[in-house]
Amino acid sequence: MDTGFNILVVLIIGVIITLYKGIKIVPQGEEWVIEKLGRFSKTLQPGLNLIVPFIDKVRAKISTRDIIMDIPQQEVITKDNAVIRTNAIAFVRVTNPKDALYGVEDFKLAIANLIMTTLRSIIGEMKLDEALSNREIIKAKLKDAIIDDVADWGVTIKSVEIQDINPSGSMQESMERQAAAERERRAIETTAEGNKNAVILEAKGKLEASKLEAEAQIALANASATAIEMISDAVKGKELPAMFLLGDRYINSLEKMSNSTNSKIIIYPADIQSSIKGMLGSIFK
Repeated sequence: MDTGFNILVVLIIGVIITLYKGIKIVPQGEEWVIEKLGRFSKTLQPGLNLIVPFIDKVRAKISTRDIIMDIPQQEVITKDNAVIRTNAIAFVRVTNPKDALYGVEDFKLAIANLIMTTLRSIIGEMKLDEALSNREIIKAKLKDAIIDDVADWGVTIKSVEIQDINPSGSMQESMERQAAAERERRAIETTAEGNKNAVILEAKGKLEASKLEAEAQIALANASATAIEMISDAVKGKELPAMFLLGDRYINSLEKMSNSTNSKIIIYPADIQSSIKGMLGSIFK
């Protein structure tokens, strides 16, 4: 009786172990790779699955959800020998668990190194300014360059984003000094251009003033000639009109000097009275 009971217990335990080994419940978002006697057999999909106990074995549990891979920062030398620091982030998904497991030893490490080396190659063909301003172009080239390789590993690249792409510390200092020098050069050019324009405007102003002054002198000379001619016609003489006009201008000049606040002494010829009398006498003869 005891022997029979023990056998029954052993059988029950064996059945439980067999069921445990043969029934597999795969959660959503995973696929399990099954090996039969050491060789790939099949891939279990999410849900209830049956395998052959003690012969089939779960080799690996592969996540089929999007995987976020942080690519470490690295220093890259550009085409013009500038050093920049860059890192990236990749969003990948395993679409073929068999290839992801057997195609490469560690697909995550392989993808990370592939992205790093490809990124160095792409940036190495660009100049510093191009690398800093063409992030979208770098991203597109990077994705196109690695998409075929990762497909062989049963992985699909959803997206690759360039997180940071900045010059190194020493390069930033050099760029700041260059920018400061450029700003100073532009300021000097602007000042010089302003001074040149001011000199040109001043010269033009002086030229215009000289032209106007010359025109005024010509007009004054013409007016004087006209006045002398009119006086000559009035008094019927040739010498007296000129003397009269000169005396008139002399008197006007003395009047201006007397009105000036700086005038202290007024000097005039001693014979001015006799000259005026002579002119007046000649007129009324």
